[in-house]
Amino acid sequence: MKTDVVIVGAGPAGIFTAIEMLKLGSKKKIVIVEKGQSVENRHCPKSKTKQCVNCKPFCHITTGFSGAGAFSDGKLSLSYEVGGDLPSLIGEDFAQELINYADKIYLEFGADEHVEGLGNTEEVKEIRKRAIQAGLQLVDCPIRHMGTEKAQDIYLSIEKYLLNNGVEIYFGTECLNLIFEGEKCVGIKATDRKQEFEIYADSTIVATGRRGADWLEKQCAEHNIAHQPGTVDIGVRVEVRNEVMETVNKVLYESKLIGYPKPFKNKVRTFCQNPGGFVSQENYDNNLAVVNGHSYKDFKSQNTNLAILCSHNFSVPFNQPIEYAQKVGELTNMLGAGHILVQRYGDILDGKRTWQKELAHANLKPTLPDAVAGDITAAMPYRAMTNIINFIQAVDHVVPGFASTETLLYSPELKFYSNRVKMDENLTTSVEGLYCLGDSSGWTRGLMMASVMGVLMGRKLAE
Repeated sequence: MKTDVVIVGAGPAGIFTAIEMLKLGSKKKIVIVEKGQSVENRHCPKSKTKQCVNCKPFCHITTGFSGAGAFSDGKLSLSYEVGGDLPSLIGEDFAQELINYADKIYLEFGADEHVEGLGNTEEVKEIRKRAIQAGLQLVDCPIRHMGTEKAQDIYLSIEKYLLNNGVEIYFGTECLNLIFEGEKCVGIKATDRKQEFEIYADSTIVATGRRGADWLEKQCAEHNIAHQPGTVDIGVRVEVRNEVMETVNKVLYESKLIGYPKPFKNKVRTFCQNPGGFVSQENYDNNLAVVNGHSYKDFKSQNTNLAILCSHNFSVPFNQPIEYAQKVGELTNMLGAGHILVQRYGDILDGKRTWQKELAHANLKPTLPDAVAGDITAAMPYRAMTNIINFIQAVDHVVPGFASTETLLYSPELKFYSNRVKMDENLTTSVEGLYCLGDSSGWTRGLMMASVMGVLMGRKLAE
């Protein structure tokens, strides 16, 4: 097969590349290959089975059209300060301009016009004051919350728009390798699980998301694509009652707090806050179960969950942060017999494991019913666990009750952003004909910034 542009991965970065090319009137032929299914065919059976059944050959939450982010909380961060390091590459003002542009596209496809976190100036000042006193930085980022279920409708509309305008999308198709002629990338080798075939293209776009970060890292090593080990985040998903987070949920919707707790002073941050949300499980390759959070537009729980993530960087002599994080996850999965582990914060401080009967008698009921009560400290590295404990104590000054005895910590929460592909402000890599976008490239984190990178790529290809 021959095409002008082949895009590997139908997440936000790949999708918005195609959207922008169409909006600019490009006549180039666009082919997207996606190992998962279309939006309408992505269904997690857990709502019926009440526990994860480890779907094969892939998890429907992490894989398929619109990627993993759309099937989790569906939040669009509307500030350049949130979402990775792309602003350092293209400039902060330009990044904000592109965010505003991409946001309008989401609105065109049905996103809620209401933006969370605007106004409430005096209340925000008070929260920031408490954060400063606790040694934390507050990033008050406006949020457009699509919602887990509404995001699926929005991305279904986008999917139909692309198909109706001539974009060819091959679902259930996995990219095996990149094809090179000399020093130039000329396409991909793929499989639909029945046969292997090749797609040749003038421009090859790799936008495989967090799910494909490990695969892209291997491609960089095999084909000498200039890159450097980036950051991997290891942490926990914290769950508390809505009453504890009531003020922050109302004023900011999502409180993004950053700290550098002693003694290690690593960067620790909150991420993906879900007021009235639900803790969820995602499955990666090699049966790796990781925890995440969902937040529906209309369906609410009595709890709020958020991630606390510790950033880890490795360079000498070890430079494989993704593999490191995977080992942490595998060890935690082993202790939980393949399930997510959950432990009460008070039990961690008391040096004891949590038992299932203790969870049943608490004010706080877990929203992940098949999580296994146990001891996450038996698997979590000392450095990360110390950072998490000290950070929770700091957050308690901002949100009193956050460090309560019954606060729940789920593990493992892992974010794979390891491979930082070297590129310039035009997204040009060291390999002719090859471009890398979104979370797998190491430059973005989250739906909006990945979408922005796609817009930029679409403009370049439409020239």
